[in-house]
Amino acid sequence: MNAPENFDALVLGGGTAGKLAAWTMAKEGRRTAVVDRKYIGGSCPNIACLPSKNVIYSAKVASLVGRQREFGIETGPIVIDMAGVYARKRDMVDGIIQVHLDKYREALDKQRGDELMFGEGTFVGPRTVHVRLRDGGERTLTAERVFVNLGSRATTPDTPGLREAKPLTHIEALDLQRRPEHLIVLGGGYVGLELSQALRRLGSRVTLISRDSQLASNEDSDISLAILQLFRDEGIDVMLDTDVLGVSGVSGRHVSLQLQSGEGPRTVEGSDILIALGRTPNTSGIGLEKAGIEVTEKGHIRVNDRLETTAAYVWAMGDCAGSPYFTHVSEDDFAIIHENLNGGRRSTRDRLVPSCVFIDPELARVGLNESQARERGLAYRVASVPVASGWRSWTISEKRGFMKTLIDVRSDRILGFTAFGPEAGELMGTVQLAMLAGLPYTTLRDAMFAHPTMTEGLKALFMSVPERLENHAEQLQHARTPDD
Repeated sequence: MNAPENFDALVLGGGTAGKLAAWTMAKEGRRTAVVDRKYIGGSCPNIACLPSKNVIYSAKVASLVGRQREFGIETGPIVIDMAGVYARKRDMVDGIIQVHLDKYREALDKQRGDELMFGEGTFVGPRTVHVRLRDGGERTLTAERVFVNLGSRATTPDTPGLREAKPLTHIEALDLQRRPEHLIVLGGGYVGLELSQALRRLGSRVTLISRDSQLASNEDSDISLAILQLFRDEGIDVMLDTDVLGVSGVSGRHVSLQLQSGEGPRTVEGSDILIALGRTPNTSGIGLEKAGIEVTEKGHIRVNDRLETTAAYVWAMGDCAGSPYFTHVSEDDFAIIHENLNGGRRSTRDRLVPSCVFIDPELARVGLNESQARERGLAYRVASVPVASGWRSWTISEKRGFMKTLIDVRSDRILGFTAFGPEAGELMGTVQLAMLAGLPYTTLRDAMFAHPTMTEGLKALFMSVPERLENHAEQLQHARTPDD
């Protein structure tokens, strides 16, 4: 093994939190090494968040063109060019990679010895990593501070025949330059929902199979039912409460799935399989135990609420640390670590984490939904209005969906907000800011928003919140409680 090279900061994994750690440590004058396996900037700009939203938007355009007569427009026959969809996505990714390379060049000081290197990193001792370089050669690095940002990968279950069928993951699906004739999607979470709708709108026949009893299983039943109706209206065949017993064939040619549901056994055949069954942290086989870094039963690196691992001066961030699997959370992970390194006392506890599913219309939520409030034993007031209660949705012919908010029974504090409708993610941001500032819901109720905007619809929502009554016993008669 080569003699260790000493750095002030070593970043293993250059995803969202990792790249921010590298740029920040280097700009603060610390000799910094970044070890990444493949993707400049991590998964988000290369194979996940941004590429998927790019393809989803192409599918949105296809949907709008398909509705041309509704908007008073006549065109010729519609042709989906999957190679063109891919080329647009690839052009975006290449541009974002260049932005990241420029940021690395700006942050890393070669004269000081800062380096970005590509290869497989393995811990061989406390704060010591052996790197097998992608272009050949080996190096051993050690540092005063180590930041671990290993990410995660699509989970492939041990269903008989599934691995042999060579299923698509989101990575391969986003690189398709052909249109699957009949795509079978396994999983009803974020990835499964987004790509099912996108590929359907791009011309594929789509069957979505979920072992759960509802789509978007973490959401309230009214949300899940609304998504189910949307998918069925768009011609997506949805099968819930269904287990896959076995798979035969090869994805891209022909596949056959043996299924079991409450209705008995069934066989479904298609041309391609896409697995969207959760994520597995990239923590196995990299010598974490040699560095004194413990992992949980689910394979995540064990961290405290300051993202410190069980090894001194080693932090873990993002997916591998068990943080919610969102790019914005990974960014916040490093912000917490950095603030604490400079004398702060930030924690991951009680973070207000927003989420958005980029189906069309979007599904966005911040704070608690009804299911979570009931689990916590919280009594709450609830208000819900259709998206069509605001006039902007009429002007764009996008009236599907609704908004819902939970308000504390004893105060006017906003507990949560969910929107299923156009621009839901943008709407959520306004409510999130109010929640972060500790503002009562009445602030949004009484605010003057520009007309006609989607944000204006928030007034209708918060105007419909039941009055807060002085008598608590009477309140509970007008509010939802854990026993409802």
